[in-house]
Amino acid sequence: MRLFELKRKEVINICTCCSLGCVSDLDIDMKTGCILALIVPGPGKLCWFLGRDTEFVIPWKCIVQIGADIILVEVDEEKIRKKCG
Repeated sequence: MRLFELKRKEVINICTCCSLGCVSDLDIDMKTGCILALIVPGPGKLCWFLGRDTEFVIPWKCIVQIGADIILVEVDEEKIRKKCG
């Protein structure tokens, strides 16, 4: 699977049954080449507009299943939310 294909999939948290958004980037270990985490932009500053100040960094081990259209993850959203910048 290519990054382009991952970016088209919606990430759903099975703990809350809520959408986190779509994959925007990957965190990759430079030494091993293994994917460490998926990066999903957080909610916008004002009704999803005017940029974002947080993102979700979802560890690879938290991915439950990758389907044709969605990626199911099992995470505590507060623990994976990171400040941008």
